[in-house]
Amino acid sequence: MRDGSNSEIMASINCVTYNHSAFIRQALDSFLMQKTDFEYEILVHDDASTDGTGDIIREYAEKYPDKIRPLIQTENQYSQGIDNISGAFNFPRARGKYIFMCDGDDYFDSPDKLQKQVDYMESHPDCTLCIHSAKIQLMGKAVTERQMRPYRKTTVIKPEEIIDKASGYAMSSMAFPARLVKELPDYYTDCPVGDTPLQLMAAANGYGYYIDEPMSVYRVGVSGSWTAEGKKGNYAKKQQAYYERMKIVYEEFDKATGGRYKAAAMSASNRTYYQTKVNTRDFKEILNPLYQRYYKELTPLTRFFIQFQYRTPGIYHLLRRLVTGSND
Repeated sequence: MRDGSNSEIMASINCVTYNHSAFIRQALDSFLMQKTDFEYEILVHDDASTDGTGDIIREYAEKYPDKIRPLIQTENQYSQGIDNISGAFNFPRARGKYIFMCDGDDYFDSPDKLQKQVDYMESHPDCTLCIHSAKIQLMGKAVTERQMRPYRKTTVIKPEEIIDKASGYAMSSMAFPARLVKELPDYYTDCPVGDTPLQLMAAANGYGYYIDEPMSVYRVGVSGSWTAEGKKGNYAKKQQAYYERMKIVYEEFDKATGGRYKAAAMSASNRTYYQTKVNTRDFKEILNPLYQRYYKELTPLTRFFIQFQYRTPGIYHLLRRLVTGSND
């Protein structure tokens, strides 16, 4: 806090965590380091972690009782069929005017993040989604870093662009007015992921603003994450089920908005379908001329490996086994 005279809570940081004992301290420390001229709170939901994450959260809550508000489950809620933990447990208890998103295995990378995003939204009340670029840490034998940068300069984002975009937004970059989640539409509760419906809700109620500055870090490949768990078992079947649920989400969004964004919603649905085919290497659909637009959106390196695997599968799999030791 730069000035403790304003006791009204301006921002609520929404943190959902499960078995993040290796990361949660860094996340909480990054929340606590924020320099603001307003009050903010940290809402942490732990979904019955089994690795001691809950104990770490309790430790921090005892040390910072005026900042950290924990909710530590004794029974895992995700396994009970609750996909969107934030909407079920954190949004209803948020007291801030704005909500900031960050999972327990990610963290903020700038002490000015909250202040910069709140400043913009306060001076532009029609802005319903404020995001920024983020660093990406690829977890594995060696941690490598990239950048999630959906745009190449600070810019206003039209609603149609929020809905139908080639590059995703880091959840740890997202901030929006809390009024958006006072009543959650069906397409939020029916969605298998939490960030997409929030973006759709923002698009339906205003516009977006992107700050071209990496103010958070998004970890990819963390054991137990939604992405990592999704690759276990019958991956193709899981990808098909994911697309079918997302298709319903976009249809429900289109209905809820009276068809105002039908073209963008249908395109976003088709892109989701295409991405699942890329993930499962369904070459018939990947190279289908109907989806040429989405093929062109892939990075040059991804397109190279798709063509390499498609044209010379034997050599591709041999090289893959030599490099990674994997038969996939």
